Amino acid sequence: MGIGHSHDHADGHDHAHGHGHSHAPADFGQAFLIGIILNTGFVIVEAVYGWLSGSMALIADAGHNLSDVLALLLAWGASVAAKRPPTERFTYGYKSSTILAALANAGLLLIAIGAIAFETIHRMAEPAPVEGMTMVIVAGIGIAINTGTALLFLRGRKHDINIRGAFLHMAADALVSLGVVIAGVLIIVTGANWIDPLVSILIVAVIAWGTWGLLKDSVAMSLLAVPKGISESKVRGYLAGLPGVKEIHELHIWPMSTTETALTAHLVMPGGHPGDAFLEEVAEELQHHHRIGHTTIQIEQSRLHCSGRC
Repeated sequence: MGIGHSHDHADGHDHAHGHGHSHAPADFGQAFLIGIILNTGFVIVEAVYGWLSGSMALIADAGHNLSDVLALLLAWGASVAAKRPPTERFTYGYKSSTILAALANAGLLLIAIGAIAFETIHRMAEPAPVEGMTMVIVAGIGIAINTGTALLFLRGRKHDINIRGAFLHMAADALVSLGVVIAGVLIIVTGANWIDPLVSILIVAVIAWGTWGLLKDSVAMSLLAVPKGISESKVRGYLAGLPGVKEIHELHIWPMSTTETALTAHLVMPGGHPGDAFLEEVAEELQHHHRIGHTTIQIEQSRLHCSGRC
């Protein structure tokens, strides 16, 4: 049940705060740890075999995987920071660090895309001989590791863009490894070294498509946009339709983190404050039907008239 409380002020207006229980973000600490250990080990193996076989594709992929290890560390750090309690200065705690991590992860993906594209263009201009079988074996291991790591974040990707960023990094790595395997097999069969950069172009396009969605969502959250999946018009309609509500204004809905949403609103109720039970009901409704876990509602008997900030 939500908790409601109100404060009477000398100006005759009541300020009420309702807090519905928001679902705590799932703990992906073990998933992050497993992913970091596996991928760090694979980066070392891939870089060594890339150097021994003369395969720039494997070395480039090792660099891409290294960026993903850094991305996992970043996302894990943000998820830990988000659980720290509020302070006098950071009264919301560090919840929004998960939004910053998602934005940074999108940036890392863009850098990785640029690095792969640069290497691809270079290899198309000057195709180099590659040991196809080494590519197939090492990249095959990469598919297993990256797919397994991506699956660790599968269940959280739809509700937390920070986890979604980690999932996309690992899924993108699996696609890169699959492309390297395909290129290696075709090179073995045909001896055509130009196949490697051609497959790389297709991989870059797939990664870029997923990265654009993550970048767009993380930028929107950074700008405090209404989170995806929440309809401002439906929330406004619900509040405006409550018994005794004549008008609603100063409605704001914004993400506190990648999993928690807050709302503030002024409700004009000529009949006066309806009581704490009203606040509890509103908080529960916003939580269970609109996924808004932190609400602050100000009750006014007539609309406040002010210049500047109200």
